[in-house]
Amino acid sequence: MFWTKKVVIGDGERGLVYRNRQFAGVIAPGVHKWFDPFGAVEVKVHNIALRAEYVGSDENALVDALGARLAETFVLADIGVDEVGLVMKNGRLEEVLAPGSRRLYWKGPIAVAIRTLALQDEPDVPNDVATRLRQLGVLEKVAVVLAVPAEFAGLVFVDGKLARVVGAGSYAFWNFRKNVVVQAVDLRVQSLEVSGQELLTRDKVSLRVNLAASVRIVDPVAAITKVAKYGDYVYRELQFGLRKAVSAKTLDELLGDKASLDADIFAYVRGRVGEVGAELLGVGVKDVILPGEMKDILNAVVQAEKSAQANVIRRREEANATRSLLNTARLIEESPVLMRLKELEALEKITEKIDKLTVFGGLDGVMRQLVSLKQ
Repeated sequence: MFWTKKVVIGDGERGLVYRNRQFAGVIAPGVHKWFDPFGAVEVKVHNIALRAEYVGSDENALVDALGARLAETFVLADIGVDEVGLVMKNGRLEEVLAPGSRRLYWKGPIAVAIRTLALQDEPDVPNDVATRLRQLGVLEKVAVVLAVPAEFAGLVFVDGKLARVVGAGSYAFWNFRKNVVVQAVDLRVQSLEVSGQELLTRDKVSLRVNLAASVRIVDPVAAITKVAKYGDYVYRELQFGLRKAVSAKTLDELLGDKASLDADIFAYVRGRVGEVGAELLGVGVKDVILPGEMKDILNAVVQAEKSAQANVIRRREEANATRSLLNTARLIEESPVLMRLKELEALEKITEKIDKLTVFGGLDGVMRQLVSLKQ
């Protein structure tokens, strides 16, 4: 009939009936008819098998209109301002509702349950919830995520205040109501290079020095809260320590004992970086680079020193040789037989250089003609 309105609701559907734009009721699957000569009846059909969320804009009006009968058709998620809502569909977490949210879900093929979590001073996301949200790819949208590797420390700040320090692991914190900031601090040993420092020694010699140091963080809270960038602070203190140590020594002292320079730098820097939670493990001067003209001067000085040392050694050896000759002469003077042996040694050396030797008058004649013996 022309004055009858007919609506068919499927098994996975529900209908909301409005008469004169006012909510009149909910209809279940089946065939429904209304006498509607003036077209005052309107039916909105919702597919609840595909989507459990109520997508209309009048959910508050529905809550008021249904009153105590609301639970027959809908699941109401009314989340407090100090709570987080977890929407479970068929036993699995599917959605997170922010504090103060209000949402309607159809009762039907998709079983919907609402779980609420209180937001505490340290708004931790439970591990099972964080795991599921990570699977859904929405964890970073509703929480602040902190991954702390081994040999690192994690700092958690809530509303600008340090809440706690955590070790290696994976953490998540709700980002509702409170401002949560997290930071991972490296606790491993780090190497620092201070290169090309132009410095003046105590005797006004200009040189360039390269320094290497190893440092690690032992107090991550102090390292983060006391200085803006602890790495820059340690680097600057190494520069100051190097400048102070070099300016207190002459060039000869620096070149003669670099170990004392390392010790002076270490003693100065260790106390300064310790104030910001860092520990200086070692420091060493790698290179001391002199200007070209200073190299030439030092080379000349070294050459002169070595020449002087060589002259001293030469004079000492000559004196020793002269002293030995004097002792030999005294022995020969006291012993004619020793003199005769020395003559024979001399004759032997002479004959070694003669290719052919003819002897007249016997050996005794040769000896008397070649060598005059002292009577």
